[in-house]
Amino acid sequence: MSVFRKYFPVTLKGMAMGAADVVPGVSGGTIAFISGIYAELLNSLRSVNLKALRILFREGIPAFWKHINGWFLLFLLTGIGISIVSLSRMILYLLENYPPLIWSFFFGLVVASAIYVAGTIKERNWKVVLSGLAGIVIAGWITIASPAQGSDSLPFVFVTGAIAICAMILPGISGSFILLLMGMYEFILGALHDLKISVIITFMAGAGIGLVSFSHLLSWLLKKYHDLTVALLAGFMIGSLNKVWPWKEVLESRFIDGEEKVIQEANRLPATYSEVTGEPNHLLFCILLFLTGFVLIYSLEKLAGKKHQLI
Repeated sequence: MSVFRKYFPVTLKGMAMGAADVVPGVSGGTIAFISGIYAELLNSLRSVNLKALRILFREGIPAFWKHINGWFLLFLLTGIGISIVSLSRMILYLLENYPPLIWSFFFGLVVASAIYVAGTIKERNWKVVLSGLAGIVIAGWITIASPAQGSDSLPFVFVTGAIAICAMILPGISGSFILLLMGMYEFILGALHDLKISVIITFMAGAGIGLVSFSHLLSWLLKKYHDLTVALLAGFMIGSLNKVWPWKEVLESRFIDGEEKVIQEANRLPATYSEVTGEPNHLLFCILLFLTGFVLIYSLEKLAGKKHQLI
């Protein structure tokens, strides 16, 4: 069997993971669970270590490629990349033209994900509660303190990629959720849409380094301090809801490089009509989309839980 025929299904699964990671609240790790490749993905990432480097220098590229399960990772990452690039245009269009609708859907996704992640805590005590509260406070502070559009400096883009990619190996946590929390979601989608090569390469470099290094760290944290780590992650998601709230009022904006960028905004109560434009907010559809997002995550996590029992 040729390499392409053997690993083409992995590309399709990667495309499903990429599509999930574009949407805040939907976890690529969850899709990996559902499609039955989560264990192989985690083991492949763990194999990229000092031992792999020794194999590379002593036995050559073929032995190194086999050790890290290179074909699997290559076809998987190719599928993820295809989805992210192709879907960025659609998401940007929806964010620009139907913001309350798309943010309502995202809000439902994140709420359901937070409930799922918190539900995986095995033992609840004061330390776990304190860790969860710390996550809420930290994430809430970040959403208030950071500009709504994040920073377009390349060092910050690198750090964003390194942190956001970790969500790929955490069922229930979305990479797009991390981008939202850091105020970089629309900026990164825009860079993909406009093919800003410097931003894309910097983001991918950060993602590559973060994926390899954090996979070992997160694996260790979840093994040694599972409940505290999970509680902190759930707290992050709850605290980030301030960022995802669908109804916003722009308090301050500036023109930077010919584009109007939001500097400060405030949450508002749901309204049938926008106070700014006077256009309909489609409140009923917003509620339906919130429920759709919530049910979608609930269904995916239930299915992933059944698959997990078989791994």
